[in-house]
Amino acid sequence: QVQLVESGGGLVQAGGSLRLSCAASGRRFSSCTMGWFRQAPGKEREFVACISRSGGSTDYEDSVKGRFTISRDNAKNTVYLQMNSLKPEDTAVYYCAAGLNGWGSRDTYDYWGQGTQVSVSS
Repeated sequence: QVQLVESGGGLVQAGGSLRLSCAASGRRFSSCTMGWFRQAPGKEREFVACISRSGGSTDYEDSVKGRFTISRDNAKNTVYLQMNSLKPEDTAVYYCAAGLNGWGSRDTYDYWGQGTQVSVSS
């Protein structure tokens, strides 16, 4: 079992930056691939970024490439999402997810956090 708690969301102006953190409990963190997803009002939850168990491989949704960076610290059981050059369309609830075989699809993840709100004003 893995429990996930996100933090770091908030309100920021367009062009600004935020760093989201996701703290995981349980001994299986280093065995899990980790992902970030987001859900805007009235829309489905969508993939944002993911990272392999070692942190050596990452993948991003096209609209965030070059602006967002996912990273992890297995010693701290934490995964991060650095978000730069934020745009109003990035406004959403951001969710952290863990999976033994997770990658780009939300169906491949087994555990989810409660989400943190990110709002970007124009």
